[in-house]
Amino acid sequence: MIEGKNVIPSNLVSLHDGEEQLREKALDIVAADQRLQLHLVIVEAAMDLADTFRQFDTSDEDLKVAQVLGMRTFSAFGASLKLALSGYHQNCALILRDVLETVFLLSLFVGDRTLIERWRLADKKARMKAFSPVKVREALDARDGFTSKRRAEMYELFSELAGHPTMKSAWMMRPQKDGNAVIGPFMEATALEAVISEMGRLAVQVGEQINAFFPNDGAPGLPSRLAFAQHKRVWLSTFYPAA
Repeated sequence: MIEGKNVIPSNLVSLHDGEEQLREKALDIVAADQRLQLHLVIVEAAMDLADTFRQFDTSDEDLKVAQVLGMRTFSAFGASLKLALSGYHQNCALILRDVLETVFLLSLFVGDRTLIERWRLADKKARMKAFSPVKVREALDARDGFTSKRRAEMYELFSELAGHPTMKSAWMMRPQKDGNAVIGPFMEATALEAVISEMGRLAVQVGEQINAFFPNDGAPGLPSRLAFAQHKRVWLSTFYPAA
C-alpha cells in the first residue's frame, strides 16, 4: 500500500512533470502565432456562452436538454485543450469528435425544437433509429440541401484519426509526418496547430447553436452573446475573408 503523500507511482509523477514541460513549450508556440491565439479566444467565448446559458432559469424540460448539451461542450473543450497543451493530440481529437456530434444534435434541435422531446423521451432503440449520429447528419444535410456529405467526411476523419484504432490513427502518434510513432505525449507545432484549429472551428459552431436557444428579448446573457458575436466576426474575417 502507498502511504502518505506519495500516493502516485514515481513513473506517473515523472510523466506529469513531462506533460507540464510540454505545456510550457505549447504556450510558447501559441504565443508566437496570433492565429492560434484567435482560435483559443473563440473557444473561450463559446465556453463562456455555454456557461451563461446553463445559468438561465427555466422550467422548460426541452430547454434544459439544450443547456445540458451546452454544458457537455464546455467540459469537452476544457478537456481537449488540456490534452492538446499536454501533448496528447490524438486524445484531444477524440474529444473533439464528441463536440462535433453534439453540435450536430444541437443544430438539429435548433431547426425543429419538437425533436427535443422525442429525443429525451425515446428509449435506446427509438433513439438510435431516429437520432444516431448518421441519422442526425442525414437529417441536417436534407434540411440544408447539402449533397457534398461534408458532415459525414468530418466525422469519419475524426473517427479514423482518433476514434478508432486504424492504420491512419498512427499518423497522430508521429511527431514528424514520415517518422516513427512515439509512446506518450509529444509537442510539435503542426500537430498542435491542427487540433487547436479544429477546436476553433467547432467553437464557432457551438456558439452559434447555443446562441439560438436564448430567449428573443435579448436581455439574458447579452454581454456573453455580444462578446461571442464580436469574436466570431474577427475569426471569420481572418480565416474566411471571402465568406
